[in-house]
Order: sequence, then structure tokens, then C-alpha cells
Amino acid sequence: MDFKLSEEHEMIRKTVRDFAKKEVEPTAAERDDQERFDLSIFEKMADLGLTGIPWGEEYGGIGSDYLSYCLAIEELSRVCAATGVTLSAHTSLAGWPLHKFGTEEQKQKYLKPMALGEKIGAYGLTESGSGSDAAAMKTTATLVGENYHLNGSKLFITNGGIADIYIVFAKTDPSSKHLGTTAFIIEKDFEGFSIGKKERKLGIRSSPTTEIVFQDCKVPQENVLGKIGEGFKIAMMTLDGGRNGIAAQAVGIAQGALDAAVAYAKAREQFGKPIAAQQGISFKLANMATSIEAARLLTYQAAWLESEGLPYGKASAMSKLFAGDTAMKVTTEAVQVFGGYGYTKDYPVERYMRDAKITQIYEGTQEIQRLVLARMLTK
Repeated sequence: MDFKLSEEHEMIRKTVRDFAKKEVEPTAAERDDQERFDLSIFEKMADLGLTGIPWGEEYGGIGSDYLSYCLAIEELSRVCAATGVTLSAHTSLAGWPLHKFGTEEQKQKYLKPMALGEKIGAYGLTESGSGSDAAAMKTTATLVGENYHLNGSKLFITNGGIADIYIVFAKTDPSSKHLGTTAFIIEKDFEGFSIGKKERKLGIRSSPTTEIVFQDCKVPQENVLGKIGEGFKIAMMTLDGGRNGIAAQAVGIAQGALDAAVAYAKAREQFGKPIAAQQGISFKLANMATSIEAARLLTYQAAWLESEGLPYGKASAMSKLFAGDTAMKVTTEAVQVFGGYGYTKDYPVERYMRDAKITQIYEGTQEIQRLVLARMLTK
């Protein structure tokens, strides 16, 4: 076993850390307050090659692996979880199914410009009546002449409204629950496609989340991703890998909160000495650090398994479950360390706490992770 990162991984971590401190952190609080997405940050990430980390050079990427990708998500989320999830959805949810199931023509047309950062990707699965029960979706796709006509809507689309390419799932055979679903590649300019309601959220507020709407949206047959009826499998496999990115986001959020709490505890004095030296606070910091390290190891293990082409579904469910709960626990404790100041916007820990909550919800709730793991243990 080897618990040491390679020189390549360390270099990517340092590059993203420096970038995050210089280009992302200074405006994180302002963008959160204004619910403002900053395209220039995404463009700068593209210049560093971060928008195509795990994809080969032939597809516009830098030819690294999923561990490198998770390191990047962690370091971005350490200062701004919204920026982390922008890259996560772009890479894991939109890029991964294109890389895994796309034809060579589809990869060149869609994956390559995404990897280069020329286009932004998004993923559309959830509907108002089908969240955890994804197979209950109502959006339909009917073949009319040379095109499929999509009708319906999807909710909670990360990168909604700013994305150029959407991986969307619809029923091609409404009479069949799981086997009647097909994946499609949707361009933002397709006739019949539009952006609906923009959500106002508790956290990750500078990452836009919208509804997308299909009204006889015309999709060419060559934009079917994978095979007809294979969509549910594609959706679930995509989420397996996506959970690694969310686990990394959760680790980054928790680490950022701990960083802030340690700095404050060393500077703040009560009863004549820094609160970091007082047992009530020092034990909190120790527990927070231990939980983060455990979550980090689970996350890196899952990312390594995916990079090595080994089964990682169980590991990704565990890492997402534990890291999400850790982020919520650590950020809540960080606010407590700050006392009354932690409840104000003068310090970043209230933002970390708000951002942490979503890691227990999206890309499979904690309840779904437990269900997945229980089934694996008992089947």
C-alpha cells in the first residue's frame, strides 16, 4: 500500500491551491451574496487544463486521472464550494458519460470542446416527481421523422443556464420503467429547449441551478448517447463517479472550515489565553481534523479505484456518505468555535455550513447511499 501522492498529483494539488487562493477566494463571499456566476473563473480554470483533467489529449484533456480531478475539486471547494461543483458537474456528470458511452464523433464534437473549456456541460435527470426514484421520470422522447421530440422538464440542474451541452434522460418507452429510458445530448440552441426557473438556494449560491424545459425539442437521432433503452444504466453509472466529486467537495468544505476555525482559535483570547489552548475548543479541533482525514482517505480510495479501472461503486457510496456527514458536522462545529461571530457574514464559516448541507442531498441523498450499501452487504 502507498499513501503518498505522486509528484504529478502533488503538482496538480499545489497548482489548484494557488489558483484557488489567488483567483477564487477573494470574490467567494461577494459572489455568494450576489448569487453571481463568474465565467472568467471558469475560463481561467480552462487555461490551466482543469476542465479536462481525466480525459486524454486526443479529446482536449491533460491525460491525468480521477484522483487528480478529485484533488482539484477539493482544493477549489476549500475556498468556494460553488466553484468546485461547477467543475464537478461539468466533468463527472456531463463529461464522464460522453467519454464512456459516446461515439468517436460525439466525443470530438462535444467532449473535446468541454475538456478545452470552450463549452460548459450539465446533466438533467431529476424531475418534480422523480428524485431518488429516477425511473419514475415523465419526460418523453418520441421519434418523429429524423428527430426525437422531447417533452417535459428537469429540475435542479447544476450549471443550468450557463451550460452549452446537457446530458438529458427521457422515456422512449413510457410503458417500461427502467428499460424504457434513453440518454440524449442536448445543445442549448436546439429548437424547443429553454431555461425555466432559477432556484434561490441556501448554499452554493454562485453556482446557478435552474429548471430546463422541453417543448417538442428536436434532437437528431445521432445525439442519442449509448443505446436506446440504456439510459437508466448510464444515469446510475454516471452518478457512481459523480459521488467521488461530491465527496471531494465535502472534504474541501470541511477543510476550509477547519482552517478558519484553527486560525480564529489561535488569535481569539478568552480568560487570558487563546481559546485554542482551552480543552473545550482544542478537543473540537482535534475531532474535526480526525473526521476530515478519515473522509479524505475514503474519497482518495474511491477515486484511485476509478482511476485504476477497478469496481468503485461501494467505495464511492461510502465516501460520499461519510464525507457529506463530516462536512455538515465539521462546519457546524466551526461556527460554534467562532461563537456569535460564526453566525455573521463577517467570517466564512456560516457560508461553509450553508454549502455543506447540499453534499448530503445531491447526487444521491445520504439515505440512498445507505440503501445502496445495505443492498451490497445483504444481497
